[in-house]
Amino acid sequence: MAERPKLSPTPIQQFSLANGLRIVLCQDHAVPVVSVALYYDVGSRNERVGRTGFAHLFEHMMFQGSENVPKAAHFQYIFNAGGSMNGTTSTERTNYYETLPASHLPLALWLESDRMRSLKVTQENLDNQRNAVQEEKRLRYDNQPYVNAFLRINELIFKNPANAHSTIGSMEDLDAATIEDVQEFFRIYYAPNNAVLTIVGDFEGGEAIDLVRKYFEEIPSQPTPPPVDVSEPEDVAQSQEIFDDKLAPAPAFVLGWKIPPRRTPDFMRFHSQPISFSKAIVLASTKSW
Repeated sequence: MAERPKLSPTPIQQFSLANGLRIVLCQDHAVPVVSVALYYDVGSRNERVGRTGFAHLFEHMMFQGSENVPKAAHFQYIFNAGGSMNGTTSTERTNYYETLPASHLPLALWLESDRMRSLKVTQENLDNQRNAVQEEKRLRYDNQPYVNAFLRINELIFKNPANAHSTIGSMEDLDAATIEDVQEFFRIYYAPNNAVLTIVGDFEGGEAIDLVRKYFEEIPSQPTPPPVDVSEPEDVAQSQEIFDDKLAPAPAFVLGWKIPPRRTPDFMRFHSQPISFSKAIVLASTKSW
């Protein structure tokens, strides 16, 4: 059998700025393209009871303009430069990323730094993006088969609200949110000391470091965000529920397991063993026949 070719090592360089921003650089000169990803250590688990949905709300708010970038111009700058971009939210992090021709690396760094430093968290922007999120929920959750059943299973599996509630959050909580609530959320979590900036692609290391320092070094850090309690009872609940989904074209059966924390020995042992159905948390999602 022919020997498989060995992949060359991936060159990774890491450093931090004085304000706490962590930077990861990975040069790859195969094609003249560069990708920038900015991850904030905030997701739905960081939201408090009665104020859920903020992490996902900011995935929308971050495109509403900053001191030097007009509303929605972030998209225009990237697309006009021949690039692509997006953002995503999960339980544990929110990220924003751009892929551009290599010569436009300064543009991506400038755009990300400007909204980190001076996002326009205004009442007008809160109102219109709150409405956008609510419309997204109606379209992608309430008007789609099975989706709300999948959200419900987390509420059956987990006892801790930080783990149980959905990433999109409660629409009632968003309605109740004040501009002060939202501004405080941004101040705490959208700070350089709560973020990781990654640059991958066709760039020169020294130049990239100089650009990062130019655009991000003067952004002030904030106090460390409050710790998040995501602990769960050790016992494994066994519960089941029939979810009446009138949009479902056929019955569905959903299973969920509460497993040990990632990166722990118990987690690795769990993945090496056959699944035990005696430990299953079951949700049956069916159409009403």
